[in-house]
Amino acid sequence: MAKVSAKYEVMVVFSMKNGEDAVKAMVEKFKSLIEKNGTIEEVNEWGKRKLAYEIDDQTEGYYVLYTFESKPDFPAELDRVFNITEGVMRSMVIVK
Repeated sequence: MAKVSAKYEVMVVFSMKNGEDAVKAMVEKFKSLIEKNGTIEEVNEWGKRKLAYEIDDQTEGYYVLYTFESKPDFPAELDRVFNITEGVMRSMVIVK
């Protein structure tokens, strides 16, 4: 049986400690990774926001919402990459 594409959203909070340029580079890096494995519908940068609670002694993060379509096996791999990437404070992938 062929794998069917599904629509996903992923919210990522990037660390601001390495500066805006590092954040922009990571936003592009993950956009490229998603494009290689699926179809991006939207990259919605919410920008710098105050965190609800401190994470690693930081009070602000850079929020980005990616909306994309891909095969069902890719989101698990994307989540794994987020978890091992320095500068990603939090991420959550959901099926739309």
